[in-house]
Amino acid sequence: MGQKNTYDICIYGGTAAGVIAAYTAKMMGKTVLLIEPTKHVGGLTTGGLGFTDIGNKYAISGLSLDFYRRIGKHYGKFEQWIFEPHVAEAILLDYIKRSNTTVLYDHRIVSAKKGNGIIETIIVENSAQPSSATNKTIAAKMFIDCSYEGDLMAKAGVSYAVGREANSDYKETYNGVQMRETHQFPDGVDPYKTPGDPASGLLWGISSETLAPVGTGDKKVQTYNFRICLTNRKENMIPITEPANYDPSKFELLLRYLAKKKPVNLNDRVLKIDLMPNGKTDINNNGPFSTDMIGVNYEYPDGSYETRRKIAQNNADYIKELLYFLGHDERVPQHLRNEMLQWGYPKDEYPDNNHFTPQMYVREARRMIGAYVMTQHNCQGEEVVPDGIGMAAYTMDSHNCQRVVVNGMVKNEGDVQVGGFGPYPIAYRSLTPKAEECKNLLVPVCLSATHIAYGSIRMEPVFMALGQSASVAAALAIDTKKTVQEVDVKKVQQLLKQNPLLDGNGPEMLVDNDDNGVIVSGNWKKEKAGSFGPSRFTTNASDTAAGFVQFMPQISKSGKYTVYTYYAKSDKNAPQTNFQVFDGQKVNEIQITNASVAITGQTSGQWIPLGTFNFSKDKKPFVKITNKGKEGVVLADAILLVRGDQQ
Repeated sequence: MGQKNTYDICIYGGTAAGVIAAYTAKMMGKTVLLIEPTKHVGGLTTGGLGFTDIGNKYAISGLSLDFYRRIGKHYGKFEQWIFEPHVAEAILLDYIKRSNTTVLYDHRIVSAKKGNGIIETIIVENSAQPSSATNKTIAAKMFIDCSYEGDLMAKAGVSYAVGREANSDYKETYNGVQMRETHQFPDGVDPYKTPGDPASGLLWGISSETLAPVGTGDKKVQTYNFRICLTNRKENMIPITEPANYDPSKFELLLRYLAKKKPVNLNDRVLKIDLMPNGKTDINNNGPFSTDMIGVNYEYPDGSYETRRKIAQNNADYIKELLYFLGHDERVPQHLRNEMLQWGYPKDEYPDNNHFTPQMYVREARRMIGAYVMTQHNCQGEEVVPDGIGMAAYTMDSHNCQRVVVNGMVKNEGDVQVGGFGPYPIAYRSLTPKAEECKNLLVPVCLSATHIAYGSIRMEPVFMALGQSASVAAALAIDTKKTVQEVDVKKVQQLLKQNPLLDGNGPEMLVDNDDNGVIVSGNWKKEKAGSFGPSRFTTNASDTAAGFVQFMPQISKSGKYTVYTYYAKSDKNAPQTNFQVFDGQKVNEIQITNASVAITGQTSGQWIPLGTFNFSKDKKPFVKITNKGKEGVVLADAILLVRGDQQ
């Protein structure tokens, strides 16, 4: 069996959350092993999901935010949320290098041994060449499961759910079976091989199941896909050629949809092509028939490694066939074919996997049933937990779960996209199993949440933040000789707030319009949509009364600070917004023109620098936004001060 290796903290799953968790544990002074079943760290963050799902930047903090700041530095920006896969991998590898973290690549869990509710050891095998002769036994005081599948959690005998709860289980309204209009076929698309003839059989990809009533729970899992990185730079492009076993009959339903929809381009509900730096893409599902291979992944969460491999291969094959079909099948409208032929696989991405991402987008697999279950009520602010150790803010989002026949027409079922709520805290208890099940395990990725709440939480920046929180808690548990359930959550919260990057430099100075000490004069109203944090102040375009919003940062350390304002661009904005920055000596007048701001990525706005100033802690500096001379809406949302040694 080989030698037993012992660590303070063992982290299973080298996702972005796992890398941040490992870095955190090392910075907390612990011995750490990070186990990754593949050859690469980063999961989806390095696997093609470069168009980051954010929700609200206010929710992203600590090392998670540091990662996007490092991405920004690579591209010459303050922070950036769209990026190339290899850039993300290099930055995550740098966290590993800087912390001197030991990584065991190409190993996956076989079993876990527990005693008195404590995981004592786990056994891992070589992923590429499994053999009991080369298995490794790992012992640790604390374990953290950062995998998308929750395999360590499951092997440890912790309770979990797969699929969708019934609405009645937690008094929710968006769980279970949901027949909605997003990513949906228009009425009139025929599902049968011979139109109008049920006896001819169903087209490929359509289930013969009868649709259950809305809100019914089941074991169906929202669909997976791959986030696709292509390029239109000829010098870096490998053409998309006909895949092995190519079967164009899979796309008969797509042709019927195209005939009905008549899309003007591929982004018109065929593919979601988001542009990355250097001529690359992050392509996601878009519309009723796209990169999501609906209904073929139900066996994945609890499947064997071989079952999962086959599902992943089938999904990859399907997408490669789809891309080829769109560019080469003469039944596809010419303008769509021409557009598709502009793209190819990038030579400088995934060179060890034929330039196609090896990471399937496992949107949801197992979900722990832990000490506390996050629900729709948490997302919508109806229930607020006191033990928050991270925040989420994204729409309650589920992709489709099945494709069925309804009233003689093909329809997708399961897609939910319900937002309209602000950032909300995620309970520490949702990372911990029930005490009677396991006392030294934390689960920040397959955390305890219902299907629909998980759809809001399951974003890469949030997973990174929760990975950091889990490692802080694990380190404190070791130091205080406590179980994970007994950890003082207030100490975890305090450490995350006071030392967010674990480097002793303290937090940045953020002042939001909802904070105490903000002075408001004139006619300003609060609105939630598009804000940084819970809300923002806006003026009415027709209101000519003078007014201002004054932010009063509390300077604790004198020095040079770069001042940023959070700016959300819109056609209704005033052409120019006027700022006054008082540095303790003089008032500096600064203007930002709406035309000069370009917002990129999935976000309402971004931080715009106002300049660098010398601030003294014994003065009373301020940043004032005025509506002087406005000809449109003026926004006052948040300011950020970044000290020179924090940049």
